[in-house]
Parts: sequence; structure tokens; C-alpha cells
Amino acid sequence: MENKNIEIVLIEDEEDILELLEYHLSKAGYSVTGFLSAENVEQFLEEETPALMIVDRNLPGIEGSEFVAQMREIGYETPVIFLTARDKDSDLEEGFISGGDDYMTKPFNPKELLLRIEALLKRSGAKSANKLHYRDMDLDLQRRELSIDHERIALTNLEFKLLQTFVSRPNHPLDRDFLRDEVWGDDSVTFNDKTINVAMNRLKKKIDPNGEKEYIAPVWGVGYKLL
Repeated sequence: MENKNIEIVLIEDEEDILELLEYHLSKAGYSVTGFLSAENVEQFLEEETPALMIVDRNLPGIEGSEFVAQMREIGYETPVIFLTARDKDSDLEEGFISGGDDYMTKPFNPKELLLRIEALLKRSGAKSANKLHYRDMDLDLQRRELSIDHERIALTNLEFKLLQTFVSRPNHPLDRDFLRDEVWGDDSVTFNDKTINVAMNRLKKKIDPNGEKEYIAPVWGVGYKLL
């Protein structure tokens, strides 16, 4: 499904509601990670880059809007939809001031929530037919242009197609045969292990010249994967 590469984090302390949300979002094709509290979410955000977070206001240990405000202070800009039973005007205002992007009250209509998610993903640029976003990389598929942290990076057509293949399948090991068919296609008659090694090394040097970000890692005996 078209949403399969879009990851959404759910933070909801009521297990039945969390399971209901996971069901509807997974059915819509999203990749979903659920938490019953905010306790381990910051650690998760250090390793993953979700496109959206849905946060309950009434969380154990820390109030939902306080948690989002802390994440904003640290520098996380992940869009947030608050989902809560609090429906006073002051609650609504507090949610937006703390860094929320949208607000829904319980009980909620799953269809309306999905529509709000889609609208917010489009506004944030995470969901676009002609664009891919991963970590600090933005790929414009129509113009075949790459920007990293808003800085344009020049790639050859083959390098762009190679990177696009990885960004479309993050965290999945891609073997050499798959890369050959997907990237080189009809030209694969001239393809060998050295061909892909050279192409991968050139791509990694362009997107991570100092070797600090470690976007792509080798998978022993298989190929490579985007981290």
C-alpha cells in the first residue's frame, strides 16, 4: 500500500484504545509503533524518524503536552496530533502552544482521524506522490534532485535511482540481485559485484562525505540496508 513506508508513533495509556488505533492505522497501510507511556519514546526517536506522532494528553508519569513541549525543546519537529478526552478551550490552546499540530477529542471517529493524519502528512511533506523523505534527506522524484538538511547534493541518474531504492525500503536488507534488477535493469548484463561496490562507495561519499551519518550499512552475505 502507498502508506507502507510512513511510520506513525502512538502514545496511549489505555491498551484497548491503543490496539484500536493500531488496527485502523495498520489497515490503512501505515507502519505503526505503539507505546503505553512516554517513557521509552525519546530513545525510540533517537533511532527512528517517524512521520507523525499521535499523543494522548493523560499519560502516566508525564502529561502529554508536557512531553511534546520537551521534545520540541530538544529539537524534534515530528508533527503531533493530540488525542484526548480533554475538550475545554483552555486544553485545546495548551495543546497547540506546547507544539501540537492538530487536536482530536475522545470518543473519536476513526475515519476522521485517518483524514486528519493524511492532511497533516501532506502538509509536512512526508506524503507526496513526487517526494520521499527519510531522516534529513528529501528526494524530489520528478526533478530527480536530492537535498540533505536543505542543501542540494548532485547525484548521477544511477546514483539517484540507487538511493531512491533504499529510501523506499528503509531498514530492509536489499540483496545484490534485487539492486541489480531494480537499478541497473536491462543494463545488468555488465553488472558484477565490483559494479555495485563502486556505485555504493560513490553514493555514500556524496551523501555522507565525513562518514558521520552512516545512512547505509553493509549486510554480510546479503547486500546493504538503509539505517
